[in-house]
Amino acid sequence: MKNLSHFYINGQWVSPEKPNDFIVENPSNERQIGTISLGTNVDVDKAVTAARNAFNQYGFSSREERIALLEKLLSAYMNRYDEMAQAISQEMGAPIDFATAAQADCGRGHIQTALDALKNYEFQHTSGNATITHEPIGVCGFITPWNWPINQIVCKVAPALATGCTVVLKPSEIAPLSAHVFAKIIDDAGFPAGVFNLVNGDGMGVGSAISSHQDIDMVSFTGSTRAGSLISKSAADTVKRVALELGGKSPNIIFDDVDLESIVTKGVVGCMENTGQSCNAPTRMLVQESVYDDAVKIATQVANNIKIDRADKPGNHIGPLVSKAHFDKVQSMIKEAIESGATLSAGGLGKPEGFELGHFTKPTIFSNVNNKMNIAQEEVFGPVLVIIPFKDEQEAITLANDSPYGLAAYINTPDETKASRVARQMRAGMVRINWASHHYTSPFGGYKQSGNGREWGTYGFDDYLEIKATSR
Repeated sequence: MKNLSHFYINGQWVSPEKPNDFIVENPSNERQIGTISLGTNVDVDKAVTAARNAFNQYGFSSREERIALLEKLLSAYMNRYDEMAQAISQEMGAPIDFATAAQADCGRGHIQTALDALKNYEFQHTSGNATITHEPIGVCGFITPWNWPINQIVCKVAPALATGCTVVLKPSEIAPLSAHVFAKIIDDAGFPAGVFNLVNGDGMGVGSAISSHQDIDMVSFTGSTRAGSLISKSAADTVKRVALELGGKSPNIIFDDVDLESIVTKGVVGCMENTGQSCNAPTRMLVQESVYDDAVKIATQVANNIKIDRADKPGNHIGPLVSKAHFDKVQSMIKEAIESGATLSAGGLGKPEGFELGHFTKPTIFSNVNNKMNIAQEEVFGPVLVIIPFKDEQEAITLANDSPYGLAAYINTPDETKASRVARQMRAGMVRINWASHHYTSPFGGYKQSGNGREWGTYGFDDYLEIKATSR
């Protein structure tokens, strides 16, 4: 069992002001794998003071100095790559092969992308009689989730460090192991003391202290829309910049001119990946009426064939949900959908046979769903897919946009003109046509209640920069 009770502040591992143990559990077997301490306002104050003092120098560092540090960071990350993958697999239940190939790779990818962007970013240019300078905003507070833990840490930290900002990070208390490894990586890379600081805690404690702190210049949060709203309110009194990457209920539009078996299969697998715990998962499959029944049959068969197993086992399977509380939430939403009249085509209530220990849930599909049902409007954040019919292109667009969220949308048709026409009308920050990849260099973020601002690549720099006009 790992003792992770110390915080990383001002380049040192320090004890919390007041110990408050919190148990970290392996969701595959419900065993305790570590203990952290939940921090207080005093711990946050210490971290912010360290970050503020460090910014006085780091904020004026040269591009070349920051490039050298990010190159060291990338090297240090690769040296601990397997350690990172193991931490993610243990803390949130990602199968080890998936944690290695996808989850841990996000850290590498975001460091490399920020490094590449830094080398060519135009921090200064002339407009009329003014010199326009893009300067680091200052001390940044980051509050990150458990579902893609190192992805959400590094896609914030890497551009912040690249632009000259300093950082106070609160990772999820449910999945803090990967953040602990990352703090060691920062230390390995030799960043100046105070540039990066880590304080564990919960949302009501450390999260609130960060979002309301008068000496934090911007806060970036990834998580639920409800929590994002609370953070915005908490930050309002100090008028700090707030960047939010929130929930989603992403439509996956399937027209009747596709290779149905291939596209439906990709849709089901995409929804179930990471046990459905992805904000951009294609959780609403919208299928043209003429092929709807066939699509439901295909989707049901695919869901029934998805393998489930412990996270420490190699192979192509999904793992458990992250916690007992989250398992209960997903189960309650499945139950409510059944009671509301949706047709249960696969999965359902309870744990899969043979998995009584651990927070495992069945890959679940609902058909004959009305888009007004809660199961079609609320983010489940589990392996639950709804399949909804549509008559024509216009109804597909209407249904796709009939959501409080606007993070991602998926469009499937070989007709490129139609795909472009539909994509243009999607009220979503990311549109993938025929399962094209979304690369680290593309902006990540959404419309409406899916948040504001954009992360990843060059676009991820904007939230960490102020714009100054110096006229002569």
